[in-house]
Amino acid sequence: MDQQQLKNIIEAALLAAGGSLSLDQMLLLFDESALPEKKALREVLAMLAEDYQNRGMQLIETGSGWRIQVRAEYADWVSRLWEEKPARYSRALMETLALVAYRQPITRGEIEEVRGVSVSSNIIKTLQEREWVRVVGHRDVPGKPALYATTKVFLDYFNLKSLNDLPTLAEIRDLDSLNEELKLDDPDKQDKDTIAVDVEVAADEAPATETNEDVSEDDEAISEDNQSVIEDSAEPENQNDQEEQAEQSELDHSLETSEK
Repeated sequence: MDQQQLKNIIEAALLAAGGSLSLDQMLLLFDESALPEKKALREVLAMLAEDYQNRGMQLIETGSGWRIQVRAEYADWVSRLWEEKPARYSRALMETLALVAYRQPITRGEIEEVRGVSVSSNIIKTLQEREWVRVVGHRDVPGKPALYATTKVFLDYFNLKSLNDLPTLAEIRDLDSLNEELKLDDPDKQDKDTIAVDVEVAADEAPATETNEDVSEDDEAISEDNQSVIEDSAEPENQNDQEEQAEQSELDHSLETSEK
């Protein structure tokens, strides 16, 4: 079998597979009498990769093998072939996945310790349903918590050949700016913002509301003012009474003197 024919067979198999094929899987395509060497397979794969340069498709090596895929820059147009929109993942899920990828194997408790908030069971369930993470063992501590690690499906999805291809922590940009670009939802931040808004509203409304203590103090002040007004108005009346009594006393005295 010449090299051109071998290249055409491998290309056809990769297109039909719709996913990654390892070298061992490629070898299963041939009879024992025409079984090529792995070196020959790598050579035709390199030729295919070169053929796809400057085209809408590319040949890449992933954790599971090799696959032909649409280039990322043309995803916006190709995605219109399907009515279903791509899944959107929350920031909490992506942070959890990143911790598993960089610190695997890792327990749920250790993830919560780093993030500072509890990890929703739905996040772990989603990651396992997507086959991005799996349980690889249990920590030898009380409770035997499960240890999580990434899978080959994770490598394939993110176009990684191995975990060594992950960007270094120094290359990762600020998560806040990344969150704005991807418009990821952050339920933890939304809850904090809601609480902050409630506190601000309560603070704005507080001055307009009088407490019982303030009302009581105002009532006492009004009572004291009223009492002083009553006392002031009563003083002239007392003076008039005293003058009338004095005049009556003098009149009585003069009458007694005349009678004698």
